[in-house]
This record gives sequence, C-alpha cells and structure tokens, in this order.
Amino acid sequence: MCGICGVVNLKGASVDPDLPARMIASIRHRGPDDAGVYVDSPVGLGHARLSIIDLSGGRQPMPDSQRALWITFNGEIFNYIELTEELIKKGHQFNTRSDTEVILHLYQEKGERCVERLNGQWAFAIWDATRQQLFLSRDRLGVRPLFYTQTADKFLFGSEIKALLACSEVKRELDLQALDQIFTFWSAVPPRTPLKSIWQLPPGHSMVVKNGQIRVWPYWHVEYAPDNELLEQREQKVADELLALLMDATRIRLRADVPVGAYLSGGLDSTFVTALAKRLVGHRLKTFSVSFDDPQFDEAAYQREAAAFLGTEHRDVHCAAEDIARVFPNVIWHTEQPILRTAPAPLFILSKLVRDNGFKVVLTGEGSDEIMGGYDIFKETKIRRFLQRQPQSSRRSLLLRRLYPYMEGIQQQPLAYLENFFQADDQSPGPFFSHMPRWQMTARTKLFFSAAVKSTLGAKDSLDEMLQLLPARYHSWDTFLQAQFLETSYLLPGYILSSQGDRVAMAHAVEGRFPFLDFRVVEFAARLPIRLKMKVLQEKYLLKRCAEGLVPRSITSRPKQPYRAPDGLCFLEPVAREYVDALLSPDYLRNTGIFEPGPVAKLMEKLRSGKPISVKDNMAVVGIVSTQLVICQFVNNFSRRTDADQARVETIRC
Repeated sequence: MCGICGVVNLKGASVDPDLPARMIASIRHRGPDDAGVYVDSPVGLGHARLSIIDLSGGRQPMPDSQRALWITFNGEIFNYIELTEELIKKGHQFNTRSDTEVILHLYQEKGERCVERLNGQWAFAIWDATRQQLFLSRDRLGVRPLFYTQTADKFLFGSEIKALLACSEVKRELDLQALDQIFTFWSAVPPRTPLKSIWQLPPGHSMVVKNGQIRVWPYWHVEYAPDNELLEQREQKVADELLALLMDATRIRLRADVPVGAYLSGGLDSTFVTALAKRLVGHRLKTFSVSFDDPQFDEAAYQREAAAFLGTEHRDVHCAAEDIARVFPNVIWHTEQPILRTAPAPLFILSKLVRDNGFKVVLTGEGSDEIMGGYDIFKETKIRRFLQRQPQSSRRSLLLRRLYPYMEGIQQQPLAYLENFFQADDQSPGPFFSHMPRWQMTARTKLFFSAAVKSTLGAKDSLDEMLQLLPARYHSWDTFLQAQFLETSYLLPGYILSSQGDRVAMAHAVEGRFPFLDFRVVEFAARLPIRLKMKVLQEKYLLKRCAEGLVPRSITSRPKQPYRAPDGLCFLEPVAREYVDALLSPDYLRNTGIFEPGPVAKLMEKLRSGKPISVKDNMAVVGIVSTQLVICQFVNNFSRRTDADQARVETIRC
C-alpha cells in the first residue's frame, strides 16, 4: 500500500520535476519506506512506497521492459500469483516478484479492460507513451482513494487531496453542495469532494486522459438478483459455498512478505475473519483492538473472549475522551473531509498501536454488514414495510422497540414518537424509503448553517444528485436490496472505508485488507435470497451458519452493536479547549461563514450544561468542529507540509 500522484501537462510542455516531488512529499506518511519520481516531458509520476510484496524489487514508478509504460500503483492485487503464471504461459517475462508488474503485463494484453481480471484493492495510473494517454483506475468497492483536478494547463491526480493542493494553481474553496450532502448522507456523493475544484474517481470506475480530454466509465457494478436456485438448495450447502469463498478470500489476503495481523473488535465479523486467518496460518496470530471507559461503547470483554478462544496474541489500546480530543485535528488532517462522528479517532490511535508493534498489514471485518444484511437499517426497513400492511395495528408497532437497542435515547421514547420517527404510516415509499428516517435526522444538523449558506443552497435537494446516479435496475429491487445498494455504494466507500479506513490507517502506514469485500464474495452475497441474509429479524443469518464452531457461541448470539465512540463531550476536555474556542469563536465563525454563531454558542452551552444531548446535537457538534477544521487546515491556512504528523493541536491558529 502506498501513496501515488501525478501530473500531465495538457498543452504538451515539459513537467517541472519539482511539482510531482512536492506532491508525493505531502503524502509520505502513506509510504515511508521509499519514494520515487518519474518525469518524461508532458508527464510526471510520483510514488511513496509501503513495502509489503517483493521488498527489494517493487520500486515505483515502474516501467515495462520497453520503457513505454510507466505505472504508479497504490494497493494490492491479491491474485497476482495466478495472473503471473497465466501471463508467463503467454510469453511474458517478469523482472520482479511484485504485483505491480502484473498490472503492466496485463495492460499490455488487455488494455483498459485489464482491471476486469484483478482481484484486489487499488488506485493506479499508467502512462502509455505510445498512445500518449494516462489510464487511471480505482477498485470495485472503493477501498483505495483517487482524487483528481484540472487547472488551465494541467491534469493532476493523487491518493489524497493534500497532494493536489501542493500545486499552487489548485483552488481551495469549500463545495457547499458537497457539505450539504455530508450533512445528510455522511459523505459527499462521488465524484464530488469537500473542495469545489477537486473530484474523486468513483469506485468501480476507470478514466483516460488524452489530448486534453477526460473520459470516465464504470467497469463493474453489483447486480442484486436473488437466485431462486440458492433458496431451493439446503441451507448448509449454501453456507458451505459461502464459507469456501470467504476462506479463499482470506487466504489470498494473507499474501505478503511482512507479517499480517488482524483487528479483533469482539463482533462477529472481525472474529470470523480472524478465525479463518488462524486456520490458514497455523501459528500464533497477533490481533489488535480498541477499548473505552464508557460501557455503552466498550467491547473489551468480547475481545478478550474471542482472543482466548482463537488463541491469538492480543494487544489493545485504551481510548478515553481526552485521547479523542487530542488527536482530532490530526484525524481531520488525514480524513480531509468533515465527519459527523468521532469514531475515526480511536481507529487512528489503533493504527498507531499496530505500527508500533511492527505490523504494516491487518485483516478486518469491514463489508460484512453491508453485503450480508447486518445493520439495523435493514431490520428497520423490513419492519417498516411490515407495518405498512396494517398501519393501524398497535401490536405491529411494538416491533419498533426491537430497533437500535444500543441507543438508550431511542429506547426511552414513547411508542407514538417511534411511529412518527420511523414514518410507520408512510404508504408511498419512494426510491430512498429505507434511508429517509436516518437521512432526515442527520439533515437536521443543517439547521446550524448560516443564512448565506442556506440562501446559496436554496431549493437544491441533496437527494436529487444521488437520484440521478441510481442505476435503472435499482427501481425494480426490493426495498431491502435498495438499502444494501445505498450502504454499499455510498456509506461504505465514502465514510467507512475512507474516514474510518484508509485515511486513519494509512496515517500510520498501515494497510487494511477486507476478505468480505472480495468481489466474488460480494457478487455471491448479491445473489442470496433475502431470507438467507435476515431470517425474520435475525441479521446475517447465513454468515452465522458459516461461523458455527469457528466463533464462540456468545459472539454469534450477542445483540448487534456497531462500532461507536464518545462524541460531543470529547470537546469539553481541557486538551481541546484551545482549538475548539478558536474554531467556534463568533469572529471565526463569521469569517468562515458556514455556521451561525448564535445557534452554535447555544449548542455548546447545552453541551457544557451536563444535560443529555440528542443524537442530532452530538452529530452537529462533531460536524461543526470538523468542518471548521477542514476550512482552517485546507482552505484558509493550508501549508504544504512534508510530514502530516506536524499537524499538532498546538499548531491550530485560526
């Protein structure tokens, strides 16, 4: 896993070698082991390497044998061994043992369709000197990021936004439409990013830059088409097939020339992945986790039980509210976008623990909830559709109390409140039926927007842009499958794999690998009948069948508890006082112009009063602080640091 960047002069002039050098220097945290720059007249490529496969022979940017193709690659191609053997039989000769060289040879064979053969997680760019074109691609699920922009005479790309900002010609202006989307969906809708002049290549897409023109197209999509043949088979047979796929996905994700560890959260998904890895490696496996003071967030007891059951060598880092407050500005420096939860901060701290223990690679359980129906939002969708059939039934409404048992605020509400919140009487479900209660609650945080922002946004609806991007086949899917599509296509790559994944892990040069996101597993899960994902209201039913005997029964039977962390109260910690007071001062709020100082002051007074605050208010506090940090760090005071770790709390001067 690495950091990549590049620039193409659209008018054919030579690239100044200093520009790609500055760009890659800004993201050296992603690849501290080595760095390189290649410049050839109109193109310059940069690479910061995290050495994992072929430690001595995989330097980049890497050319083919004719030096007509040059690649800079961030990621892993897990089926590179099989592809290498196949290509050798076709006459290709390899100079390294790296997966990077495989991409070059496959491009020689299949051109832009080479990505269809790759099983992995990637963002790469290939300069094809013969065709005078730059080919870029991002993996199917969006595990690895790829940003780009265009100035008057340059096309630039990079693994992170800060690499693009190393070019002084790139404008630094907040995209209010993207901010509106973040304050609704938790992330911007691709290709938007928080900055107006910078775009992201969507997951499962490729791009060509040639003759000053940019062409973008999808090469993969998930097709939710439940297969009746799977339903007619014995459940155990289908479970065995899923288990075999997951075992192979884990096997190829253990390929590395450095040790591989695992995150062990205490939930089903990470415990299951760790169990598979333990079976495959045989020896003692090192696992890592984070624990909390507050029992509503802490899963340490389950983590210890899982580690003991599996026989792993376990390490954990304890995270208090003060720790979250201390690292939060650094977290935003790496996420490069506003966030509505502090959850990325403990994972930022956890990745440092992993790196301090000498590990560069960890397996994780991300993706399981999205593809196997694990989140409460799927259960919520199913219950709400059930209520629609008899909206006057008070007995059916009692099922709403089965939702979000880990959120005390919701559980303490009267039934009438729950019926209203979950829109139990909605008889006309639209395309976003499954997500409207969540999105409407999140969107209430926009009440803190300034009058100027509200005026600029006007009647624009965040839903409109997403609606235009929905595939035609989406409208024929069951609402449960529509919910899965929205989670997998937007929340997963936009927030979970980004702010909670790549950005906070690679801040400490740690690569996450995700067996559940092997495209073969994702496609198989998309074919599963809904009943095998959620049986009545039992989430991840088939996966639990797979886990029998591999995972402690107490973990497979425990109530679903998604990963969360302490939120708004963290910003009352003394270590946060200086930067929070600066960011939320009336003068600075007026200067940035995004939020109204009066309502923000009342929100903070409410937080300081010690009274319980709502989920909406918690999100608002985190969202406002993180947005102000984005403006402070990337718009107003951006400095082209070569070491992101220098973005300390004490350097925040707004």
